[in-house]
Amino acid sequence: MTLDPDALRASWLSRVAEAPDAPALEEVRLAALGKKGEVALMMRELGRMTPEERQTRGAALNRVKDEIDAALRARKAALEDAALDARLAGEWLDVTLPGRPRPAGTIHPVSQVMDEVTAIFADMGFAVAEGPQVESDWFNFDALNIPPEHPARQEHDTFFMARAEGDTRPPHVLRTHTSPVQIRAMQAQGAPIRVIAPGRVYRMDMDQTHTPMFHQVEGLAIGRDISMANLKWTLEEFCRAFFEVPSVELRFRASHFPFTEPSAEVDIRCDWSGGVLKIGEGDSWLEILGSGMVHPKVLAAAGVDPAEWQGFAFGMGIDRIAMLKYGIPDLRAFFESDLRWLRHYGFAAGDVPSVSGGLSR
Repeated sequence: MTLDPDALRASWLSRVAEAPDAPALEEVRLAALGKKGEVALMMRELGRMTPEERQTRGAALNRVKDEIDAALRARKAALEDAALDARLAGEWLDVTLPGRPRPAGTIHPVSQVMDEVTAIFADMGFAVAEGPQVESDWFNFDALNIPPEHPARQEHDTFFMARAEGDTRPPHVLRTHTSPVQIRAMQAQGAPIRVIAPGRVYRMDMDQTHTPMFHQVEGLAIGRDISMANLKWTLEEFCRAFFEVPSVELRFRASHFPFTEPSAEVDIRCDWSGGVLKIGEGDSWLEILGSGMVHPKVLAAAGVDPAEWQGFAFGMGIDRIAMLKYGIPDLRAFFESDLRWLRHYGFAAGDVPSVSGGLSR
């Protein structure tokens, strides 16, 4: 094998320079400097030469080997730099730009108002009671002194659960109010007791101010000397705190509910001037809830002796008072899952209501 250092150097330096990527460059290195590479084979030929030729050509061959190795290292570094530049160009990010906004959810007005109501009554010493949404006919009607002929017990007003033919069990319904929770609470705890029962209720009604499913909160207080005066104070304090006004004026109108005696519809003084509702002022009245003294038959059905205990009860629609407080015109929008509506009327997750810290924004 004839040794021509200049031709060998030029050939391999050219191939090193033309290597397009790291795998190709590795192939060039093995072909040139590997154990079976061209330079290694030439180094073996030195043993057949005379000492003078070996000294001259060996030195020349070592210089070629060093130059090829240096070229390989330089080309490898250049390819790595080029790959890094291409990656940086593809992953480039301007760190001086402001962060991308992350969409944040909002608390539904019904959830917010339910928390507000709970916070106010908790401050008055009321506990929260819960019960099933599918109730027996007895808890939903009979225990509440609602007679069999009452319109609320008809299918045009109440959702009855389907029964298989031949099933003789008493009917079950989707509860039409949270009053059954009060019966269950009195059965479990007895008297004295102070509870509120917020939750979903169901009635067959649908228009701008009614939906088949809505939210209600009912309150119950039982003691030995509780009177209508206690009821009036409780509702006045609640309305003042809930609507966040310095004072309110309530009007109690005689009414009739099967589960209370006497019963009263409660109106609040308000003003509609300019199309804006202002609570606690003006010459108009707005009905907001129903109330009364618990009927003795209801106490007896719950296992409480009406000769020893008495108390008051009240109930209001959470959706309705949310509409009044936050100026929401249509009840149906509460259940349409419109993100634009939720962003407009919703509350930030940190808006946790409290009587001392404030109920709303």
